[in-house]
Amino acid sequence: MAAQQTSRRPYLVRAMHEWMTDNRQTPHLVVDAGISGTEVPKAYVRDGRITLNVSWQATQDLRLGNDWIEFSARFGGVPQQVRVPLAAVLGIYARETGQGMLFQEDSDAPPPAPAPDDTGSRPKLRVVK
Repeated sequence: MAAQQTSRRPYLVRAMHEWMTDNRQTPHLVVDAGISGTEVPKAYVRDGRITLNVSWQATQDLRLGNDWIEFSARFGGVPQQVRVPLAAVLGIYARETGQGMLFQEDSDAPPPAPAPDDTGSRPKLRVVK
């Protein structure tokens, strides 16, 4: 029996955050505010979601952990603590370009097995633009 793998989501969030920062873009998280344990300013939640600027300039003590994203930030001039479980992160994107990554509800589930193919050839990857 294989050991339980850790979630890819925190690694992808950190990688995208670093890529955006290195390219002088502003990383924003889209968060499902209804997920248990999510601590965000409720006044800024719209349709059950909140978008958070997680740039180094907008946050203090930003921690992009494996289970939680935590930081302090000002909302309407008032400092507040934010704590978001990684399961609540729906996506990360750059404000300037909109480029980023959306996560499926269960992005850590293994992909479905490919359908058998009559030719017996191996599946091939192709670039989709």
